[in-house]
Amino acid sequence: MEPKPKKLLDQVRDAIRLKNYAYSTEKTYVDWIERFIRFHKLRHPREMNSPEVEVFLTYLAVKQNVAPSTQNQALSALLFLYRNVLHIDLTGHIDAVRAQRDKRLPVVLTKAEVQQVITQMAGLHQMMAKLLYGSGIRLMECLRLRVKDIEFERCQLMIRDTKGNEDRVTLLPQSIVPWLNQHLRQMKQLHQADLADGYGLVELPFALARKYPNADREWYWQYIFPSENLSVDPRSKMVRRQTNFEEA
Repeated sequence: MEPKPKKLLDQVRDAIRLKNYAYSTEKTYVDWIERFIRFHKLRHPREMNSPEVEVFLTYLAVKQNVAPSTQNQALSALLFLYRNVLHIDLTGHIDAVRAQRDKRLPVVLTKAEVQQVITQMAGLHQMMAKLLYGSGIRLMECLRLRVKDIEFERCQLMIRDTKGNEDRVTLLPQSIVPWLNQHLRQMKQLHQADLADGYGLVELPFALARKYPNADREWYWQYIFPSENLSVDPRSKMVRRQTNFEEA
């Protein structure tokens, strides 16, 4: 008996995980693809092409008044669906009405204003804010930092799998080094307690879990800012300590 073919959205999830995209990207892409299908009265995407994509994107801009970045996100999800899951070339040019860009200039805080914001914080959040401001990394890059990504001797951070799927090096603010060292000692104790309780596993990128079977238990690979609570990994269904963002 032949196995039952997977549902389309499950195929999308498999394709995304094969490319090692972030879980947040997986949820976003699946949501846009589902909205696209529902918008077209549950028609299968194989029955549709560029005209239907164009109508959907125009609807988002005209009726939903979404931001340009949101419309681009929806387009990226649909392009991923057709290219990587259905393996169908979209015919013709997608000439959707484009969402209007905000013409207002962004307000940038002065150094003194940033200091005022940071002083209103306390504990771990203050340390993370100082790390963000001093190193110039993004919030998600901060939350996904692992122990191996810190080089105290060189005062450097290695940022992995950035938006362009590249690595880069940035500065580690010296002012938080003692604070960060203390935090890591506490997290190492937490990790050792998790191991003693039969947990302590962390998600590894690509196929490293198969290549190095015990690496997911090593301190070297653990997140610097893990969740306070153990939770079920939505992908592997294993109980582990996710980053704060992924738990949310």
